[in-house]
Amino acid sequence: MSKPLVAVVGRPNVGKSTFFNKVVGKRVSIVEDTPGVTRDRIYAEAEWSGIHFALIDTGGIEPESKDVILSQMREQAEAAMDTSDVILFMVDGKDGITASDREVAAMLMKTGKKIVLAVNKIDTAKIPDDFYDFYELGLGEPIPVSAANMLNLGDLLDRIIESFPQGAGQEEEDSVKIAMIGKPNVGKSSLINKLLGENRVIVSPIAGTTRDSIDTPFEKDGERYLLIDTAGIRRRSKVSENIEKFSVVRAVAAIERCDVCMLMIDAQDGITEQDKKIAGIAHDAGKGIVIVVNKWDLIDKETNTMNTFRKEIAKELAFMSYAPIVFISVLTGQRVDNVIKMARYVAENRAMRVPTGQLNNLVSDAMMMKQPPSDKGRRLKIYYVTQVGVKPPLFSFKVNSRSLMHFSYARYMENKIREAFGFEGTSIKFVFREKGEKENE
Repeated sequence: MSKPLVAVVGRPNVGKSTFFNKVVGKRVSIVEDTPGVTRDRIYAEAEWSGIHFALIDTGGIEPESKDVILSQMREQAEAAMDTSDVILFMVDGKDGITASDREVAAMLMKTGKKIVLAVNKIDTAKIPDDFYDFYELGLGEPIPVSAANMLNLGDLLDRIIESFPQGAGQEEEDSVKIAMIGKPNVGKSSLINKLLGENRVIVSPIAGTTRDSIDTPFEKDGERYLLIDTAGIRRRSKVSENIEKFSVVRAVAAIERCDVCMLMIDAQDGITEQDKKIAGIAHDAGKGIVIVVNKWDLIDKETNTMNTFRKEIAKELAFMSYAPIVFISVLTGQRVDNVIKMARYVAENRAMRVPTGQLNNLVSDAMMMKQPPSDKGRRLKIYYVTQVGVKPPLFSFKVNSRSLMHFSYARYMENKIREAFGFEGTSIKFVFREKGEKENE
């Protein structure tokens, strides 16, 4: 089920990233709690009043000179227009209205999207007289906030969730939505064309041709699918065109909308740092993941070439060892049919539910095989386990003390659950609750 998307736009240094970090609840730009994941984050899941949504930070866009501020703001706004359900337009209350603010406001009014205007850096309860000038932008009632001091953030979030369109977050249809993700020029558009049997997506050997996300529905063996082609995500050091920077926003939005991500790897390049970053975005979003190694026909092969490549992937992408790997050649058509079969298989795993009785029997046996950890004479006890969610699968453990649940023992439990029930291609999530805590706490 896709969540409503909120894009945060505004000039550099107006406080977008500060707001982003406060709402998410941690400094996501520098915090990483999953071993083996390295990436720059502009995406995170957030929640307010029981409503979950996805937040996209379009910050970190620094102009090379003052002459290009307006053009960069334009690209930033266009990216938000394309992807989001609600656009949060943040301006600086200390600077007042600028020419760039007026330009973007005029563009946003033409989109038909819900716009929420936040005037940041209003650090006291007393509203300055020039605050009311922001009504001139024509975007409705501005909300005074201080992201740094967390003043009025609740009012702002109330306005945001009130602006979600009816039906946002609901399942669009029963088709499996597949996003093709990866670096530029790894064959994403070519794979879609091969699957469709016709050239429905523009293909070019020039990296970065696909800049928008393109949706293509089709049917195979009586099953419905939606293929989402995304712009390739480049390393920042390789980005020269502004529009390429905003393609990252579009790709993140495509990941959020899909059920299964096809992470395409160039067999000749192997696993790169950028591949890890892209994989981390999909992993964080809890999506189904299939690793598709393309251009396999160009690799000189020996007896154990494929096994060696698998081991390299397992080493470099250790945080998503659950993801199946398919070796293909879009050029020759080798094993291309396996891509859709694997996508369907992973989507079904991501929606699978485990009967509570079987789950508790498994956990009891696992505890007998490996004793739970203890600390200062107190041992971890697991009283009860139940699956409370799907897409991705979510398991709730009732325990005597969360502090006794070591990371290694949680990983042990995950491995046991996977051994028994599979869940290939999807992350599984755990939540640990102590006695007396309710499921929604």
